[in-house]
Amino acid sequence: MSSINVNSVLARNSENAPKSIGPYSQTVAFSHYNNLSAQLPIDAKTGQLVSGGIKEQAEQCFNNIKAIVQSIDHQMSDVVRISVFVTNIKDVDAVDAVFKTFFSTYVPTRTTVAVAALPMNALVQVEALVSHGEGTIPNAPQSGDLIKLTNNTANAPVNTLSAQAVAFSHYNNLSAQLPIDPKSGRVVAGGVKEQTAQCLKNIKSILESIDVPFDDIVKINIFLKNLSDIEAVNQVYSTFFPDSAIARAVAYVPARTTIAASALLMDALVQIEAVVSHGDGTPPQAVEHRHGIVIWAKNTENAPKCNLSTQTVAFSHYNHLSAQLPLNLDLELVSGGAKEQAEQCLKNIKAILQSIDHVMEDVVKVNIFLKDIEDITAVDEAYKIFFPEGIPARRTVGVSELPHDALIQIDVVVANAEGTAPKV
Repeated sequence: MSSINVNSVLARNSENAPKSIGPYSQTVAFSHYNNLSAQLPIDAKTGQLVSGGIKEQAEQCFNNIKAIVQSIDHQMSDVVRISVFVTNIKDVDAVDAVFKTFFSTYVPTRTTVAVAALPMNALVQVEALVSHGEGTIPNAPQSGDLIKLTNNTANAPVNTLSAQAVAFSHYNNLSAQLPIDPKSGRVVAGGVKEQTAQCLKNIKSILESIDVPFDDIVKINIFLKNLSDIEAVNQVYSTFFPDSAIARAVAYVPARTTIAASALLMDALVQIEAVVSHGDGTPPQAVEHRHGIVIWAKNTENAPKCNLSTQTVAFSHYNHLSAQLPLNLDLELVSGGAKEQAEQCLKNIKAILQSIDHVMEDVVKVNIFLKDIEDITAVDEAYKIFFPEGIPARRTVGVSELPHDALIQIDVVVANAEGTAPKV
């Protein structure tokens, strides 16, 4: 897919930011987005964690993001989404104080979650998704004057540190929604079912405020305090998806990843994040220039299937895959340790990509969830087989638990050069 007339995957690294601690790139651009690797509080000069506590570590994470963003001729106001991972939820206030110094006027969408562990025993890790107005089609004019559209509605919880939704080009990125009643500003009464319903209601309210149907969601990420709550969450989830008659007719459900959080803000039991298609694009793209972009959802018999998620959902120039566990086609956990399990996850991803005529070289971002963060060395042994060039951007977090008692779970974001206009 490196033809002169198509989008190409553009991986870049800067000496002004820490060298990646594994086989991955600092930032990978494709079409109108830059996908950055999650940044640890590493000093670029020493390769070590900075001294100090949470404030100093958060500062270093954001400085590293800023260095990468500047190295590709962008600025912090081009950040569309920020994801903050801490090992202690009580550290979020200190992170917020630092965050404000980097985003004093415009605020991107945001997800904040406490996880069981981070690489190098860091206290915090920060990830950014950045707009890329010039695009990645070689020698071709691009929509360099594309603008971001930010949105907030009183019908969903409002936060001064994040926008509810930020659209750029053909995607809307939503802040992760907690089970907060927008009228009271408090977590709704009840258990995980009531909380799940409120998270999804908040997402729906945000989408309604920007005239976007609920079934335009392409990817859902569910953060759960207790993974054992997943069945209760699924019962509620099934009442929201599919939402429309059209979606029900084809049984459309988004791609999905479920993550065990060690804690969530406001002592919530669940938090839900959505990535949403934006067919009209952002100005100066006109509605009539939509070109009939549609959602392509695909499942293959060559990878494990789930009736609550689609293996891969493409829209415009990206494919979003559901998280893959180390399961064989009989939905059994493969034997072996972290290396063998990582290999199975990546085999499943490869099978899904091959089913949509793509290859592993099209992967722009990899998200790894590990039961034991110390397994990362063993995982990298398998990882290098599938990504010998170390091209995709990457994020690794340690989690307390995974479905099927797995040691690892992996999801990916994939380039889709052909786009998703209807076939003629």
